[in-house]
Amino acid sequence: MQSNFSSFAGGEIEGPTVRQLKVGEEVRRLLAQIFSRSPFRDPVLRDVEFTITEARMSPDLKNATVFIAHLGHEDIEEYLPALKKAAPFLRGELAHAAVLRSVPKLQFQGDHSLEEASRIDHLLDSPKVKRDLNEKDAEDFEEDSSQGETWGA
Repeated sequence: MQSNFSSFAGGEIEGPTVRQLKVGEEVRRLLAQIFSRSPFRDPVLRDVEFTITEARMSPDLKNATVFIAHLGHEDIEEYLPALKKAAPFLRGELAHAAVLRSVPKLQFQGDHSLEEASRIDHLLDSPKVKRDLNEKDAEDFEEDSSQGETWGA
């Protein structure tokens, strides 16, 4: 499956089209509804609440990479094989709920952005980083003040 950001035009990376974004958001919304109301037969997935953070559509809209997170549970990767097995069932449920020309094949990936944001917050709260940031702010303030004096001359 191709990445949404892999095509080049004039040396610049192109992002997803508006259509890809709209269909991806619809797939994400519908899958969130399906996950909340459909019980899974697989004991690994039963009683597990996932957050579907994003659905990225391929340029032809035939494939969707669905990013999932499980709040409070670090290792989302352990659920991916079970989700891969459940993908045909989920695709069928999506076919009943969606108004799309074709229902995309689903591929699941763990979304670690929430964990990464938490880790960065924790780092920014550490005393050493706060001290370094305060020193940098003081240096920037001094630099801005000196430039302001030259501009006014």
